Amino acid sequence: MDVKLLRKVQRMEASGARDPIKTWARACTIVPEFVGHTFMVHNGRTHMRVFVTEDMVGHKLGEFSPTRLFRGHSGRRASPTR
Repeated sequence: MDVKLLRKVQRMEASGARDPIKTWARACTIVPEFVGHTFMVHNGRTHMRVFVTEDMVGHKLGEFSPTRLFRGHSGRRASPTR
């Protein structure tokens, strides 16, 4: 758990704002205080929007922001018909 991120969430709850919280802390463990908040988690290139639900508690923020883009397997190459 990242203490700075927890303080940001507590400040957001006190003010009543609902803006997404931008973070680079992918290794931060999701705690129950994060439920219902939106985070912008950095994936190495951009920030991806992650809305935290109860099922995510105990996991890491980085698990929900994939770093690689899967474009599919090569499959069969187009070959001329015989």
